[in-house]
Formats: sequence, structure tokens, C-alpha cells
Amino acid sequence: MEAVRSVRTFFKSQAAKLLAARQALGTAGGAARPVPRQAAPRSAADLAELLGRPAVNLDTPELQRFLAGKRVLVTGAGGSIGSEICRQAMRFCPRQLLLLERAENALFEIDRELRQNWVGAEIIPFIGDVGDLPRVDQVFRETQPQVVFHCAAHKHVPLMEYNPCEAIKNNVFGTKAVADAAAAHRAQAFVLVSTDKAVNPTSVMGATKRFAELYIQSLGGPLSFVPGPLQGTWEDSTGPTKDNGPRTTDPGAARMTRFVAVRFGNVLGSSGSVVPIFQRQIEAGGPVTVTHPEMKRYFMTIPEASQLVMQAGAIGKGGEVFILDMGQPVLILELARELIHRNGLVPGQDILIRFSGVRPGEKLHEELARDDEQTRPTVHSKIRVWQLPPADRGRVAQGLSELAVAAQGSASDAVGALSRWVPEYRREGMARDSVASTTVPQAGSTGSTSSPQAGSAQAGSGQPRLRLVTSEAPSNSGSGVEAA
Repeated sequence: MEAVRSVRTFFKSQAAKLLAARQALGTAGGAARPVPRQAAPRSAADLAELLGRPAVNLDTPELQRFLAGKRVLVTGAGGSIGSEICRQAMRFCPRQLLLLERAENALFEIDRELRQNWVGAEIIPFIGDVGDLPRVDQVFRETQPQVVFHCAAHKHVPLMEYNPCEAIKNNVFGTKAVADAAAAHRAQAFVLVSTDKAVNPTSVMGATKRFAELYIQSLGGPLSFVPGPLQGTWEDSTGPTKDNGPRTTDPGAARMTRFVAVRFGNVLGSSGSVVPIFQRQIEAGGPVTVTHPEMKRYFMTIPEASQLVMQAGAIGKGGEVFILDMGQPVLILELARELIHRNGLVPGQDILIRFSGVRPGEKLHEELARDDEQTRPTVHSKIRVWQLPPADRGRVAQGLSELAVAAQGSASDAVGALSRWVPEYRREGMARDSVASTTVPQAGSTGSTSSPQAGSAQAGSGQPRLRLVTSEAPSNSGSGVEAA
């Protein structure tokens, strides 16, 4: 017992020292360390309020007809979008829900959640990588899915700038493996989850997603053929035939499958998105880091994104790219301020806001379509469809061959191949090449940002790169700029 009391005494003393240290740090400069006094937005309704528009509900009879009694496969089932598609798909009574995920813990969590909430449902979890062709073919051969939602992808823009070979393997050839299997096994519908970053991409992630779209388009036309057979590794299915078209077995098989894609913007509340990052920074006492005062993004909630993906599969005829009406783009700075306020704190007083500089591959403003992409309405007022230029099947096959080689080479090989086979990919817009400083309004202003008259620093110009470090403060306070 004496030993137990000694241990307790030790830990109590250590806890007291830790608390004292935290209080000392928090009171440095005369300000107490802030503690959130209001719960952060957690539900879809709370997150939708941050967007300044009502949530879009796409729950329609078409989804019931599309999914009821079907075998439904979701790749990347443990991710933010994949797991939400699983949750919502269960409401429409699929015959089987098939979960394909390479992250064991993520798969365990969504499988456990679904079984707890849907007693008696037939849910089959598969551990596997979408780039593993034999495993993908095995899953399709054993389960014969009728509807496929392909959510598995590398999505973080700055990370993919450092790992372009892996981005090609996963986003391009992972998509190809699952799409080929869907065609070979005569699935009814295949839906690719894409991104608004595929429009005039300035990032590796956006370029790989755009090429994945091109491949889906090449399968989605009226003369589509099924590539095959599926065996070996992802490199084994990339070679063109004598006429530079995809290798074929049954010319009619791909016509059984409707291939469509869905583009959407950033998803609020998803893993790695700004809201949970900002919230963690607020709970830690700040600062909240925003890349640039003028950074804007289109946003949607996880339920909106998931319903859009399912709805696209229900109404798509083949070859379309759908997009949700997401309203106006949101200024990230305003989102940060609003989130601080919702925690019961004051931006610039309780929580500082710091501008860290635009990251590699990022744009200040995302686009929803290129000039040569025509939009038309669908049966749903909040969903539109982009009619992309047709994909040349032979050119896509040649691009696959070169990308397969480049993905085994260096990062520059991978980026060079993407530049050649995704014509709209333009690296000159990448944020690593320039950092602009802007004027940030003081507390009590309208909250809009204004562009500076001067003060941008170009990489390689001989000027020091600037990192704007700003806090919202009373009108008699200024903002500072630190040289990085």
C-alpha cells in the first residue's frame, strides 16, 4: 500500500506542475489562455450554417429504385465520403453492402458502426488496395456488385506534390482497376468521386483526378469496350492494342455499365478538412492558421457530397460529370472567424489568426468548369451536369502506358508525364512560386479583405519570402509581416 501511495503522490505532484506550467504559458503577455465556452459545430446542420446557405437534400425516389435490393460496393469505405455513402446507402435497403478499404482500423470502425445500427443487414468488409488487381478482381468475382461507388483516392494536395508517383498509382491506376473490374463483371453503374481541383489543375492531385475522369469518359461512350483481363499488378493492364485502344474481351460488356463522375468542392468536417483543423487549433489556444487572406473554396457537407454521389449514379446515362449547386465560394478567413465566434471567443483577442502562405499545388480560387465545358440542368434543380469534350480512347491508352512507366520513376518523370497527358495541367499557377500579402481588416470592419497595392514577393526574385502574421485586434492595433 505504501508503494501505491507513493505512486499516487508522484503523479499528483507531476499533474500540479503541468497545470502550473500551462497556466504560466497561458498568462504570458497578460492574456489568459482561452478555453472554448461553446461546443463547436458537429452536426451536418451546424456545418451547413457555416456555409450561409440551407443544406441540399437529394433524398429522392430515384435513390430507392437505384439501390434497393442491389449489391453495392464502396471503395475507400473507411474514409469520410466512403463511410457516409455506406451509412446513407443502408437507408435504401441494399441486398448487400460491400466495403473495400486498405486501412484496417478505418474498415473496422465503419463495419462495427453499420452492424450496430442495422441489425441483420448483410455487410461484407474487404481489406484490399484498389491498385491490387488480383484482389480487386477477386472481390468482384465473389460478390458481383451491381453498383460501384469509387471513393478511394489520395486527396491531400500538398502531400501529393511530394509524392506524384503514388498519386498516379492510386488515383489513376486504382480507378482503372476498379472501373475495369466493374465493366468485366457487368456492374450496372460505376460512379467516380472526383474533385473541382480537376478543373484546370495546378496540382498533382487535380491532374491525376482529371486523367481518371478521362479514363472513365473513354469507357462511358456508346462504343465502349471492356479492358481485361485483370491479373498481375496495376502495370499489367496498361498496354494498348495494335489500334492503340484498350485491350478487349467482350465488346458488349462495358455497355452494361454506366460510367459517370461527380465533381465537388471541399467537404466540411471531412478528415483533414479546415473545420476540424481549425477546431483543434482553437481548442489548443491558437493561433488559427489560414494560408492566404483571399483564399476561397466551394464547400459542401458530408451528407450533401454523399447524396450527390449516389444521385449521380441513379440519373446518369454514361459519360457525364455531375456537380452540386454549392452556392458562392466561401472565404476561408471568414470561415475561421466564424468558427472562433461559435466557440464563444473573439478573433484577434482570444484567438490569433496567422497567415502561413499558400501551399504547393494550391489555387487561391477553385473553378467549377473550363470554358469549353457546357453545363445543362438535370431533373434536380440543385444538380447540373458538365458535358465534357469527348475523350480520345487511343490517346487515353497511350497516356496510360506512359504514366505507368513514369510512376516507377522519379517525381519529375511523373510530373512531366502528367503535363503531357493532361493538357490543362498548368504548374505556373502553383502557390510555391509566389506568396502575396494582403491587408486584413481590423475588428469591427465588414470582414472583407482587400488586395494590397504592393508587397508580393516572387520566388527567385531576390526578395525574401514573406509570411504575413496577423491578428484581428481593436482599431488601434496593427498587423505585422515577418520575413520567412
